Amino acid sequence: MTQSFEKQQQLDYDDVRKFFEGTQIMQKIKKAIFPVAGLGTRFLPVTKASPKEMLPVVDKPLIQYAVEEAVEAGIEEMIFITNGAKRAIEDHFDHNFELEKVLHEKQKFKALAEIQQLLPKQVKVVYIRQSEPLGLGHAILCARHLIGDETFAVLLADDLMYHEGPRCLGQMVAIYHDKNVDGVLAIEKINKSETHQYGIVSIDHAWRTQSIIEKPSPETAPTNLAIAGRYILPTSIFQYLENANPGVGNEIQLTDAIAKLLPHEHLLAYAFEGRRYDCGSKIGYAQANFDYILRDPDLGKKFEAWATLRLAKELA
Repeated sequence: MTQSFEKQQQLDYDDVRKFFEGTQIMQKIKKAIFPVAGLGTRFLPVTKASPKEMLPVVDKPLIQYAVEEAVEAGIEEMIFITNGAKRAIEDHFDHNFELEKVLHEKQKFKALAEIQQLLPKQVKVVYIRQSEPLGLGHAILCARHLIGDETFAVLLADDLMYHEGPRCLGQMVAIYHDKNVDGVLAIEKINKSETHQYGIVSIDHAWRTQSIIEKPSPETAPTNLAIAGRYILPTSIFQYLENANPGVGNEIQLTDAIAKLLPHEHLLAYAFEGRRYDCGSKIGYAQANFDYILRDPDLGKKFEAWATLRLAKELA
């Protein structure tokens, strides 16, 4: 299983490279949904007043990394599903003219450019409030009227994707067009003991998704292939979300709707290139900060020297 899994991943990524070298497509995936209405209880008390998506990895909040990934993949309309306590996300992507004026007066032009370029000018941003915390499936359903009849992407910001080349969603967009499928689910192998934390899929020999189960126990999980927080979905998903009954956690689960969609639509399971950091957990968030600061051209070497010395003292 491991060998064929890695082989398929490499074959798919060859297609990704061709796509980003200039392959032209007739229909673009232009819209992405960012469900950011969750309460972030695992990070309390800091998330009592600040959304978990605004937690910084070095000097950028998690939501900015996700938006940059979407822009890289060609997304033109960002749809944020928020709640009343998530104004910080709106403020982050809005202009702060007072701050910009101060930075200009102090000739801090690099910092000024960074905050002025958080979003390209051609990108549209829409905010929708989720009236009740009814789950990921319900959050996506809230954007139905904005999606129309277009295939769309979903990005979970607390899954931080790193890759030196095109990141996860860009790879998925390329595979979606190259394979001519109805949708794509990003997957990765996890330890079997962790299946109760993820949506788990089973696949056939051609990587078509055969089944999906929300958070099965290790004893009942069909595989150890987990959904990795990135989706490309057809609009037909909305009819199943609209008629869904509450599932795990008494919430409307996206995985339940996808399970009902699978007999009718071809959803490819894609083992993406790169690394996923689970920043919804404290250890994953700490790992992301550690690795990202090591990669920083200004801070990396200084931090590595400090960390090496610090660990040497701890082990002595």
